[in-house]
Amino acid sequence: MAADFTGFPSTALDFYDDLEVDNTRAFWEKHKGTYDYSVKQPMTALCAALAEEFGEAKIFRPFRDVRFAKDKTPYKTAQGAFVGVGPATGWYVEVSARGVRTGAGFYDASGPRIAAIRAAIDDDETGKPLAALLERLAGRGWVIGGHTLKTAPRGYDVDHPRIDLLRHKSLTIGHDYGFEPIIHTPSCSRRCATTGARSSPSWTGSPPSSEPRLRSTPRRNQWGCQASSSSVSAATPGGRAPAARSATETCSNTSRSECRAAIHTRWRASARSL
Repeated sequence: MAADFTGFPSTALDFYDDLEVDNTRAFWEKHKGTYDYSVKQPMTALCAALAEEFGEAKIFRPFRDVRFAKDKTPYKTAQGAFVGVGPATGWYVEVSARGVRTGAGFYDASGPRIAAIRAAIDDDETGKPLAALLERLAGRGWVIGGHTLKTAPRGYDVDHPRIDLLRHKSLTIGHDYGFEPIIHTPSCSRRCATTGARSSPSWTGSPPSSEPRLRSTPRRNQWGCQASSSSVSAATPGGRAPAARSATETCSNTSRSECRAAIHTRWRASARSL
């Protein structure tokens, strides 16, 4: 039986921040206890808390499939979970060094299925409400994503009133909580449930993302504060894993939690000015 969900601790975000710096088996084995306690356990508890409302989730393995990949780094830099409601369609939640985000949509569609989706978008009775919903959510800060065609799909005019939606080969919508304090509390589960309900699973689910790991030095860290690293390296030609980097970084704030609080305050100030 899963423990009650109490939020994602700051150590979960710190773990992924350090993993991006040193994505090696040696680091993983040394810090696996942190992953189990701060990442896997809270994600399992969150999925259990939401299961009655959304269904049973698949919690993804932390290991990357590198058999045919140029990037041979062995571990994913985020922990995701997915609830399917149809073929390649459903809800998604993720925790990473950038905080917590949720998503929904369809990330793959066969020929007959994408044709049916486009027919529904073309139909005013179903297409107009969908377009209106996406416009409202985008206005509230949601991000509309998915792969799109560069031109109109066959059989549709470039002047179609919903041509932007018709170009989609996949369609996802996501909401980023970033470092909001709520992600560290039990209320995060209710917030995830609320955003999940708004994202209409009958047409939406977001696939796991691959975040860029390349960095330069000096750089801005993900909390928006100046940081420097004593040893920075990027992926080398041929897809070899980056060399381990020292995690001794300095920041204008005294701790990573203060960095996150600082950028969260700036986000709030920007939102109020809109």
